[in-house]
Amino acid sequence: MSEPERPPRVRMTGTQRREQLIEIGRSLFAERGYEATSVEEIAVRAHVSKPVVYEHFGGKEGLYAVIVDREMSTLLRMITSSLEQNRSRVRVERVALALLTFVEERTDGFRILVRDSPVAAADGKYSSLLNDAVGQVGHILAGDFLRRGFDPGFAPLYAQALVGMVSMTAQWWLDVREPSKEVVAAHVVNLCWNGLTNLEAAPQLGEE
Repeated sequence: MSEPERPPRVRMTGTQRREQLIEIGRSLFAERGYEATSVEEIAVRAHVSKPVVYEHFGGKEGLYAVIVDREMSTLLRMITSSLEQNRSRVRVERVALALLTFVEERTDGFRILVRDSPVAAADGKYSSLLNDAVGQVGHILAGDFLRRGFDPGFAPLYAQALVGMVSMTAQWWLDVREPSKEVVAAHVVNLCWNGLTNLEAAPQLGEE
């Protein structure tokens, strides 16, 4: 018996091939990290030759930079949109939930962002995105501090602590995934906000 004819392979357009390589690269970088991922492995998974990867991205660093930039843009957009609420507590809640939602929906992307980036992608580090979030949250807190008679100059310090707490919690939740993101966000904000509600105007460390 003759073997059935295989359907002809559908050729991808340049845009489709680029997107395919980005998806494969995102998966490999998240799984193995930048250093342990090779152009050859990316090409094998995509069923193309290595020159195709170089043609689209100039090499592994170029592909990695594109992926990091996309994930950064997506997460920053989610955080920025979460800060459009009117009430301060709601905005803090939305920041926490936005980060946890990103972890849930774009797990590979988050794994890549929290890893150390290569030199070529130094401007795309997760820490730089968190600094953007710190700046926006600091602006929110400064307004609250002024209304309550506190020194707004300390708002950046509190914003750094708050965003850092949310970020570290998100990295922990990346693997455990329990309880739900809504419950996690609620408890994080409970600690943040109720602490903020009872702030002392001039806190000092206790005497030993």
